[in-house]
Amino acid sequence: MPFWTLPRKLAGALMLAIALALGWAAVVVAAALTASHDQATTSDAIVVLGAAQYNGRPSPVFRARLDHAAALYQRGLAPVVLVTGGVGTGDTVSESEVGRRYLVKAGLPDAAVLALSAGTSTSSSLDGVAHWFSGRDSRRVLLVSDGFHMLRLQIIATRLGLVPFTSPAPNSPIRANPRRNAAYFFAEGFKVPVTWLFNR
Repeated sequence: MPFWTLPRKLAGALMLAIALALGWAAVVVAAALTASHDQATTSDAIVVLGAAQYNGRPSPVFRARLDHAAALYQRGLAPVVLVTGGVGTGDTVSESEVGRRYLVKAGLPDAAVLALSAGTSTSSSLDGVAHWFSGRDSRRVLLVSDGFHMLRLQIIATRLGLVPFTSPAPNSPIRANPRRNAAYFFAEGFKVPVTWLFNR
């Protein structure tokens, strides 16, 4: 009689499904815990992760991130703000450039706001940040995005040799919408393991 009988196969499949579900839930909880802590502290640069822009105007989500970065800069937590974000489909200007213009218009010194080379993903955006830090002894970065994003940002930034601190945008429309916010956290339950394994 073979060891893997049908009942044993079914029991094994059930145990695997339970283990995967528990692992997913643990990652979601870890992402939520990371999002609940604002680590705002003195750094070498504030980094704003890009989001959608519409005809040169930042979307509400992007604007919330930019406003938070401006407040952190005005608190004297870093001498420069680095804005990331690529060119979306049908757009002619990058999110990073739209964000830079927004912050300068909001009163930040032109020399203190830099639009980094367009990144089409979180990983490529942070890779651009790491490149900006090339040759610098101190690599402390204060990352600004939505709360659900923070755990993944920490993993990637650390692997790129940065010293990351996270500060979620408190007034993000995503955070203000419980159902939408929960959906993003649930998605992180899948994205974080992929990032951990493949750094993407």
